[in-house]
Amino acid sequence: MKLFFSRNPNPRLAVATARHLQAKVEFEFAAPFAPGQAERFRPLNPNLSIPILAGPWGSLWEADAIACKLSRQSGSDFWRSGDDQPDMIRWLSWGKENFVRACDMVHFERGTKQRYGIGPIDQAKVEEGLAEFHRAAAILEAELARREWLVGGSLSYADFRMATFLPFNEAAGLPLGDYPSVFAWYRRLDAIDAWREPFDGLEAPHLPPVKPA
Repeated sequence: MKLFFSRNPNPRLAVATARHLQAKVEFEFAAPFAPGQAERFRPLNPNLSIPILAGPWGSLWEADAIACKLSRQSGSDFWRSGDDQPDMIRWLSWGKENFVRACDMVHFERGTKQRYGIGPIDQAKVEEGLAEFHRAAAILEAELARREWLVGGSLSYADFRMATFLPFNEAAGLPLGDYPSVFAWYRRLDAIDAWREPFDGLEAPHLPPVKPA
């Protein structure tokens, strides 16, 4: 199998998952939107977005689907399949519509737009994202005050997914420190080699720097 990736948030999530699972995949840096690349990648993903997992069975896109596939093939419960599966899916669904979405809103304005020169920061969008962040982080804080991980008593893909944008917080500037249990949870995640340094040893050009607003 081959995992096409970049250093952006969702591809980073897929690489970290593959590394954590020690999945038997080949990693290839990809830029489907670069000139001359679309026709190569369109048969693999009509959206031209990455990550993409390709194998003799075909191709699979979207980080969550890839995480499920790799976890099943690795015989791991990282993607829960037993009694904890509904709880994991609950956090994946809630996270993407709430905490992860809020992080994305702020990061897009303060990070992505400044990295790629696609417009000034929309402060109204930042404030909207921060308000959503505080609302969602308060819910996470209450949960993580009584447990180390989101599902059961051990790390799962729900933790990785919830933290998708937090490695980019130097640009986003989200106030994680206001939520000590969330901050401690992320410190535990950041102690995992595959999460902290997913691109170690891979050919992966760095993202452009964030330009001052």
